[in-house]
Amino acid sequence: MGKDYYKILGVDKGASEEELKKAYKKSALKWHPDRNPNSKEEAEKKFKELAEAYEALSDPKKRRIYDQLGEEGLKGGGGGGAPPGAGGFQGFPGGGPQAGGFSGFQGFPGGGTTFTFTNGAGGFEPSHPNDVFSQFFGQSDPLGRGGLFSAFGGPPQEPGHRHGPRPPRANSSGGTVSRPLPLALEDLYNGTTKKLRVKRQILDVSGHSVATEKILEVDIKPGYKAGTKIKFTGEGDELPNGSSQDIEFVVQEKAHDTFKRDGDNLKTTIRISLKEALLGFERQIVMLDGRKKRIANTDSIIQPHQEMRINNEGMPIRKSPGRKGDMIISFRVDLPKQLTPQQKEAAKLL
Repeated sequence: MGKDYYKILGVDKGASEEELKKAYKKSALKWHPDRNPNSKEEAEKKFKELAEAYEALSDPKKRRIYDQLGEEGLKGGGGGGAPPGAGGFQGFPGGGPQAGGFSGFQGFPGGGTTFTFTNGAGGFEPSHPNDVFSQFFGQSDPLGRGGLFSAFGGPPQEPGHRHGPRPPRANSSGGTVSRPLPLALEDLYNGTTKKLRVKRQILDVSGHSVATEKILEVDIKPGYKAGTKIKFTGEGDELPNGSSQDIEFVVQEKAHDTFKRDGDNLKTTIRISLKEALLGFERQIVMLDGRKKRIANTDSIIQPHQEMRINNEGMPIRKSPGRKGDMIISFRVDLPKQLTPQQKEAAKLL
């Protein structure tokens, strides 16, 4: 006797397309082998059966054949003919049974599978269970894992494939876990993406907690400030009540050798000699984006602690794209410890 696809999915024979989707989603997540390391063999079997049942029943043509001929008829292994009184397969390419088998049933859509009934053999061949799973969930990672396809030897998923925080889950109400995220000033100026490995606890089918790891990609926007919070909803530990914790990264600014941030402005200090303060100077400052900015003064005398402001050379303003704060330069004049007689005479002429 063939498999009962409806029973495998836990739905009635009259189940709608939406009911099939809900049933597969719930059971596939429950029985995915990566969530059941302590009962992997059983989980692999159930996961494979669920994928096969959903693939068959979610395609209207496959489902119609299955309802009339069962698993063996769908797969072409039931000896060929339709049940008494079926009257052929009206509306299918090729009409009813033809000489040599059901050769008119080629190219049915559904998960890339093509099944050809010829002399009662070679029908529906179930796709790889990981293919069904990944096609159903798309680019999202419902397990909160980096290695989504590891259980059946399928294609590996690149860690951190998804950019930015994932859309909120309905059952994400397990509180928030905060972690500091120290960032260089260059990263906060230019923007970047950080790949962070996080550890979390998930529940297997028996309710036991299993330690896992995954990679989160944190998108750092230009202009982020210390204290900015970046939340990943539902990416923390799974709790016994079915909810999941959120993970929140809080931006911290690392100290910089040249600049100190002051809101949207950048502050720096240039040391000059007394001679340069009186007669002029020229310097180059390496900016946070790698540019070399020429700083010069030949028109006036620089006073100790005097400031120079250069517009639009500060930090990007997060809420005003294209705008930046200012760079504020403070001058430190280094006085000589002593003067030669000639210098003293020259100073008298000032």
